[in-house]
Amino acid sequence: MLTIENLYAHIDDKQILNGLNLSIKSGEIHAIMGPNGAGKSTLSNIISGREGYDITQGDIFFKQKSLIGLSPEERAALGIFLAFQYPVEIQGVPTLTFLKTALNSLRKARGEENLDTIEFSKLIKEKAAKLEMSLDMLKRPLNVGFSGGEKKRNDILQMLVLEPSLCILDETDSGLDIDALKIVATGVNMMRSENRSMIIITHYQRLLDYIKPDYVHILAGGKIVQSGDASLALDLEKHGYAKFDAA
Repeated sequence: MLTIENLYAHIDDKQILNGLNLSIKSGEIHAIMGPNGAGKSTLSNIISGREGYDITQGDIFFKQKSLIGLSPEERAALGIFLAFQYPVEIQGVPTLTFLKTALNSLRKARGEENLDTIEFSKLIKEKAAKLEMSLDMLKRPLNVGFSGGEKKRNDILQMLVLEPSLCILDETDSGLDIDALKIVATGVNMMRSENRSMIIITHYQRLLDYIKPDYVHILAGGKIVQSGDASLALDLEKHGYAKFDAA
């Protein structure tokens, strides 16, 4: 599904990634943990195609196709989705309009017909109910006036609607209380599939209590310094990141 080979990247003359390697097979969930400044969000931004990062060495392959040089829109059409740590607010654009436009844009890029209003409404009602989101909420401008938990649920709703092949969750648990965390995790677990992979970026073990990863990686100093199964996250919860800070 995703292969990252010897990736070096910097932004504003600051080196962030230093020879990062990662391989994710179809159907796998990989958690990436690490201290602040390790490069976790940089990695998610680079995979999704955010501008401003300079890749000086290495490559990223998604479904055996290099992502280098592809726009965020092209990567989205291939099946890559990023749930933001801080979802943006867009005044004047109703959430329903945003979702319908995004979905039909992807369908067009894949050579599929647009969903009409009736088909889209049925889809949204089904997906929103699973996340305990009302249609009144979705009529409001995108994320405007939403609580932190509502913004994160809205990101997961987008994921449920767009059905990407690779889901990247960048600190989705940030700012969530326990009830919102459970709802978000339920939505993520609904997306588990042998044809879909996930990258979960988090500082803490608590999200992984609800979304069980196949592998856990520690990112420090811009590269993966240790990998293991879910028990590695439990070890980090006990001992912290101190021994990796100098990595």
